[in-house]
Amino acid sequence: MTSDAPWRIFRGDGEPRGIDGLPPAPPWRRFGDGPRSGTRAAPYLISAKDADVVNAALHLRRPLLVTGQPGTGKSSLARAIAHELQLGDVLHWPVNSRSTVSEALYRYDAVGRLRETALNRDREREEPPIGTFVRLGPLGTALVPRTEPRVLLVDELDKGDVDLPNDLLTVFEEGEYEIPELARLPEDQSVVDVLSADPDTRITVTRGRVRCDEFPVVVITSNGERDFPPAFLRRCVRLELPPPDSRRLREIVSAHLGDTAAADVEDLLQVFLSRQQRGGLATDQLLNAVFLRAGGVDLDADGLLDAVLHRLGGTI
Repeated sequence: MTSDAPWRIFRGDGEPRGIDGLPPAPPWRRFGDGPRSGTRAAPYLISAKDADVVNAALHLRRPLLVTGQPGTGKSSLARAIAHELQLGDVLHWPVNSRSTVSEALYRYDAVGRLRETALNRDREREEPPIGTFVRLGPLGTALVPRTEPRVLLVDELDKGDVDLPNDLLTVFEEGEYEIPELARLPEDQSVVDVLSADPDTRITVTRGRVRCDEFPVVVITSNGERDFPPAFLRRCVRLELPPPDSRRLREIVSAHLGDTAAADVEDLLQVFLSRQQRGGLATDQLLNAVFLRAGGVDLDADGLLDAVLHRLGGTI
């Protein structure tokens, strides 16, 4: 691969040349005014058996606990459900070690309210409404009463605190929660408009209580890093997504990049499957490699394929 190969935008020679030659991004890395989280540019491929498990969770109004290796499409399943059932944008709760159920339900900015109240008092203005300082989180927004459910993605629950699954049990069983800061208001302030997890959208809360009409479609993902308590598992419908085989991988490539790109994928597919068995790879890494080849990149030169199909686990 020569330094002036057409695909090279950055050459590392210190010569300014602009970015006019930047080609279109891969379909799954396009932002701006493109499809939002509730829509998909390409179909989500799932077996009939696995789709039946999803349907069981929908009928039972139970959370769907999706497990499997990284890159098997666990998070994408929530977006596929929202797209196919036309349920709007996915409400996304990415879990980490500091995540709590209370913050996923709502946040109350008490400090901000005190500051704004003091400023308005000094300027002889009316006190701002308390709803301005309450914002529902993704879980709280998912439980807002609607005629149709919202899709909530609880991403990587196994990264959360050990008590987090148990803390979710009451919310999932009752389908409601209370905002004490609003429940304590006098009767003439019992109806309050608060902010939600949806941009520029307010929700009316009465007497500080939110209760769903239709239980949300809850998709919980886990990479299997730890076990969950039996009481939590009993309330979930479980779906294990296996790594896609060679036939499914070809279908995925065709769905995302077209039949032309999929026709020249056999050698990359074999390398991917071989490396996946040894160290674990994600499907989107194969898509990255196929996309680069379709754009004229020589993946056999200078170890570039190793940089794209790198291991996801162990020391790098």
